[in-house]
Amino acid sequence: MNRVAQAMSTVNRADFLPPGARQHAEFDAPVSIGHGQTNSQPYTVAFMLNLLDVQPGHRVLDVGSGSGWTTALLAELDCEVTGVELVPELVEFGRANLAAAGYEGVEIHQATDGVFGLPELAPFDRILVSAEADHIPQDLIDQLKIGGSMVIPVDGTMLRIERISGDESAMTRHGLFRFVPLLRERSN
Repeated sequence: MNRVAQAMSTVNRADFLPPGARQHAEFDAPVSIGHGQTNSQPYTVAFMLNLLDVQPGHRVLDVGSGSGWTTALLAELDCEVTGVELVPELVEFGRANLAAAGYEGVEIHQATDGVFGLPELAPFDRILVSAEADHIPQDLIDQLKIGGSMVIPVDGTMLRIERISGDESAMTRHGLFRFVPLLRERSN
């Protein structure tokens, strides 16, 4: 069993779903966690984590951490993971889920309106984005270390972007996927 499959079998998805949705944890489908957001399909999450190729000790940013499930999965991969979430209620939900599951020292930060990621904590070895962008956000690429990589769905296509130098990156495409939109600002 590879490291991602091991993490997926270790972290109970139901612990990261609202109580009324926990009966759907075993289904290979996205599950609503409220506020227009979802807990992503397990197949898709495993695909993204394998593509991200997290190594022990990496500093990883989990953008759109939602319920904290992907954040917990990343923590199981022996990396230093930090989540960031725009919806305040989901920040609290994700923090509570991580604490209840025993992931002490794993943080989810409240995203700042108008800012993708956590530039003040950059650079990161890896960035996982669990929401669909309409373009490749340069501000997230700028938060990668040289040699670091990001996995992000853009306009329905899963991309892996590696930062080659200060102003150069390389991109590969990895199939079609659908996600909730990546938001830069909270709606009022």
